[in-house]
Amino acid sequence: MPLRLTGLWRNTDFVKLWAGQTVSNFGTLMGALQFTAVLALSASPFQMGVLLAVGAAPGLLVGLVVGVWVDRLPRRPMLIAADIGRAVSLGSIPVAFVIGVLRMEQLYAVAFLNGALRTFFDIAYRSYLPSLVGRESLVEANSKLTASESVVEATAFSIGGWIVQLISAMAAVVIDALSFLVSAFFLLKIRKTEPPPDAESNRQSTIHDLSEGLRFVWGTPLLRAVTGSAIAEGMGDGIVGALWLIYGIDELGFEPGVLGTIAAVGGISAIFGATFARRITKRFGVGRTMAVGFLLYGLSMLLIPAARGPLAIAALFLIAHQLGDGAMIIYEINEMSLRQTITPDRLLGRVNASIRFVGIGTFLIGSLLGGALAEAIGLRWALAAGAGSVIIGALWLAASPIGRLKEMPTVAAD
Repeated sequence: MPLRLTGLWRNTDFVKLWAGQTVSNFGTLMGALQFTAVLALSASPFQMGVLLAVGAAPGLLVGLVVGVWVDRLPRRPMLIAADIGRAVSLGSIPVAFVIGVLRMEQLYAVAFLNGALRTFFDIAYRSYLPSLVGRESLVEANSKLTASESVVEATAFSIGGWIVQLISAMAAVVIDALSFLVSAFFLLKIRKTEPPPDAESNRQSTIHDLSEGLRFVWGTPLLRAVTGSAIAEGMGDGIVGALWLIYGIDELGFEPGVLGTIAAVGGISAIFGATFARRITKRFGVGRTMAVGFLLYGLSMLLIPAARGPLAIAALFLIAHQLGDGAMIIYEINEMSLRQTITPDRLLGRVNASIRFVGIGTFLIGSLLGGALAEAIGLRWALAAGAGSVIIGALWLAASPIGRLKEMPTVAAD
């Protein structure tokens, strides 16, 4: 019996976008830059920290302005250019290695450039999706894209490690660069014509467009609620992300490899969350699903500082914590679909950029705050404070207009 495709799997343009995203995400999450820094250049812990920081910095430095450009320019060409730019910059690394001139400064430059291009791609990609599939199919589209991202998250870094071990770090870099060319190829093959950008925005100043986007976010109750939850999540993830590895190794006594295996459970949980997000949302309603998903994620964080005793018992607590990733994925699918649905197309780039900017900013603040809290009140209480931030965000969502939202709106807000 021939396989029958249903839903968006019958939309060949969406399948091309999905395939390109899946391949490029796999290349990115293999950790090629990190492996190169450690194995080819013997990077110090400080240099590794700088490498990660310069990769994240463009999200704060140019994120809001990128939102303006995404609303002014055609989005698909921007996606293709970002993919090609990342392929070229990564391709410079094996060339420099072969001729013997590779240095950490080049890795810093590549990380910064790729971070900037990723900012362009992420904002443009989320703003382009509604015009490709239609607002009525956004939950299904985001579910399918998130499911593949979760599979990649659970497998890519492990496969990257084996590639580096069996071949070399340069092989992982080459595969990463090629993955972006594959993504660009699929994007070039999309046939659906993209609606032209709003002509009015091209006649305004950048400051005017920035302020218009920020006013829309603040003036729309549903988006205001989403922004509040992004602040709570960013702060909580920053605190916990800065401390959980140290806590697992120094406080609980786990080996790094065991912690990595436990973390992979989160990817598996996320796959289930993405697979069943539509059914759960249809059964319980949009608002209740979002608030409960966010709350379960926060409560699962409390299992980290609660872990203690023999390693087997502590491992069960940490594994149970990873199951919260599935609940958070369900929230994120609905949150992104809601944002894309209620935002007019001409403002979508700026709205996505604004909420992304808030999330990155509070994550970095939370990372710094986590270290300070750990020194002041101890690792366990600092981790509990990170979980508390997310739980407060869930209560904020439940009390906001989102908490009363039963179905996804069908038209954009004014």
